[in-house]
Amino acid sequence: MIVVTDTSVALNLCHLRQECLLPALFGTVLAPPAVEEEFRKLAREDSRFLGLIFPAFVEIATPVGIAAPLAGNARLHAGEIEALSLALATNAAAVLMDERAGRAAATALGLRSVGILGILIQAKLHGLVPRIGNLLDQLQQQAGFWLSPALRRRTLEIAGE
Repeated sequence: MIVVTDTSVALNLCHLRQECLLPALFGTVLAPPAVEEEFRKLAREDSRFLGLIFPAFVEIATPVGIAAPLAGNARLHAGEIEALSLALATNAAAVLMDERAGRAAATALGLRSVGILGILIQAKLHGLVPRIGNLLDQLQQQAGFWLSPALRRRTLEIAGE
């Protein structure tokens, strides 16, 4: 299976030291150049992510072009636009993305999107991690990941915690 990742999913999984979940759950993971650039910039400049290393297993692939509905979309960052375009061009099974605008664009393009919460739930259900509550704590407290109390409860409920 091929998936395309956006910056936030890769960055936050690296922060949790759980980036290995991506190939274990999905197989081939692609990212466009803008995602790698955004990741490296945040790993240099953002204190939450200092020193993180872009995963070597992620294959960098340049989208052939930008999908017409995405061109000029001011609500999306360059990495999101390239990730969505690459997912379309490669017929990816999913695009890994957390941002609301990006997920909405994925849906409009007919793409399946999976965010970090979905990845953690799948990892728990497949026995790849013993618990996700502590990972959610780290995301919220250390990485500044916003998660409503209701969504946190629902995520833990689905994961059986």
